[in-house]
Amino acid sequence: MLSKSGRQVPDASGDSCKIELSGLENVDVFKETIELMYAKDAARWLIKGGVSRAIDILEVSSTIMFDRGMKSCLRYIEAVPWSENEEEKLKSLFARCKFDEAISEDMLARLGPQGRNNPEDLAVRLIQSVTNGTNTKARKEMQSLVSGLLSKSSVYQKDPAGLDKERLYDICHSCSNSLVHLFEEASDRGIVGRTETKPLIERVSKQVENLNWLLEILMEKEMAEDFVHVWANQVELIKMHGRASPMMRYELSRISASVFIALGRRKLQCHGDERFAVLRAWFEPMLRDFGWLQRCSKGLDMRMLEENLGQALLTLPLKQQQSFFEEWFRCFAEHGTGCPNLSKAFQVWWRRLFWRSQKHADEFNT
Repeated sequence: MLSKSGRQVPDASGDSCKIELSGLENVDVFKETIELMYAKDAARWLIKGGVSRAIDILEVSSTIMFDRGMKSCLRYIEAVPWSENEEEKLKSLFARCKFDEAISEDMLARLGPQGRNNPEDLAVRLIQSVTNGTNTKARKEMQSLVSGLLSKSSVYQKDPAGLDKERLYDICHSCSNSLVHLFEEASDRGIVGRTETKPLIERVSKQVENLNWLLEILMEKEMAEDFVHVWANQVELIKMHGRASPMMRYELSRISASVFIALGRRKLQCHGDERFAVLRAWFEPMLRDFGWLQRCSKGLDMRMLEENLGQALLTLPLKQQQSFFEEWFRCFAEHGTGCPNLSKAFQVWWRRLFWRSQKHADEFNT
């Protein structure tokens, strides 16, 4: 705004003096700074101009070493909310100008954290708080908020916060363990198959939503490969799935659906053994629960599930594919639309199988 001043300017109560300036770019701001020197109520005077103008006056006051002006501007700016543009303007000013720490301490505390700050630790604590939430509507709003903050495309930060993978998977294990306890509770209370279990079902649904949300975060951070292993090895849940009420057990297939869709859409890359393990564990439960998922989809795109479940199966060796497609064929023949329609993937498998068989036959004949 201005590059040099000839001498320090006294307060309004002092004697007048001559000021020599060079590089003056904004005469209006300089004139307002002079007016501030003679204002009886500096705070009221600054309020009329607003934060952006006060920042400009702060810069001029710093350049001409007008201490009372700097203190008044800093005191006013620190006490009011800022827009994003005003905040960026302040950061730029503090990067270019030095202010006495005694009068700028509060301002600096607002512009940035003092001392060491660990964004990874903070992010995990936020995620933990969301998964522990009990208000369904609030939890969904917070999930959306935190996902936006952690997203690579977040507008709130140029360098998205990282996450501690181990601690994030600890939360996943905590949620899956809660599911085990809830299914055990249902079995112990002898309420399997009865309709008055809504509170318990709601708690199951909460943990399912938590795990699906955690999977989304892990995929966003490219750390989701181990989730396939975690879900494939839920031995207790798989056992209890067969004994549980359909209105409870289908919730587990919502997690499987998210995994299958991610595999089919190439958002999850993991070893073939892990893909086979998770499909072997949860494919049959998916066939049993598909009708319930259709009736209570809760936002799940059923066509996308069918398409990507088939694509996930096609990533396996042909011999492994055969066992799954034969199981599906029997189920579909018996239940029709109550079973996922994997006919497109089935045809691809069939064509590949007989192409391979024909190729071997041709090689043998030659």
